[in-house]
Amino acid sequence: GLLSRFMWASLLVSLGRGSRAALVTMSSAAPYPELCVFDLDACLWDKEMFEMGVVPMVEDAVRGDLNGRGEGIAGVMSGRDKISLHTGALIALQEHADGGFPGMRVALASSADTPFAERVGRAALTILEVLPGLTVWDLLMRDWDGVDVNQIGRQPPLSSNKAKSHFPRIKEATGIRYDKMLFFDDCNWGDHCAMVGAGCKEEGGKGVVTVRTPRGLGEAEWKRGLEVFAASL
Repeated sequence: GLLSRFMWASLLVSLGRGSRAALVTMSSAAPYPELCVFDLDACLWDKEMFEMGVVPMVEDAVRGDLNGRGEGIAGVMSGRDKISLHTGALIALQEHADGGFPGMRVALASSADTPFAERVGRAALTILEVLPGLTVWDLLMRDWDGVDVNQIGRQPPLSSNKAKSHFPRIKEATGIRYDKMLFFDDCNWGDHCAMVGAGCKEEGGKGVVTVRTPRGLGEAEWKRGLEVFAASL
């Protein structure tokens, strides 16, 4: 009956992180950003690239469970350190890969300290998987038809100030307004969320919606970000 169908739909939403049916239900319920921007270190993944000693290669991959979606590359070694996506980051990217957020694309804004740290980060992105056979980099390239719109590092023309360098360049590369963006950053080495929120606004006064992830991007922070963005409209 109608009641049982409603209860089943509710169960799918509550249980189905990776369920296509749950994502369809969720997609019709709330507006989503046109662009979701992630910081890398201590936000999307669990390590700081400037602390890594080796540029990882494919043979450094560590296989494991990808949030119940099959076995894939769940980590990659840089010397003795294993780089892995935070749980909320993996869930966010999986839901995005499934088409759960119509009209949304993703990009990265990282102020990696050195050219070497940037190399480590870019290498890890091409190895770590969102779904079996689909790397983080594959997903980024799928969103932008093979164009690299990501802003990683702080070498000129980038700087340590994401509000003054990373985000203006992302806006120029994507054509997406600041008030259609959602940004996640750990903010442990400077309050990038405050700076971007204050410095990257449209003429009407609205700008990038920001969410701090001081312990990394967890599932709760991911969900809160979507809620905060929807409330900003």
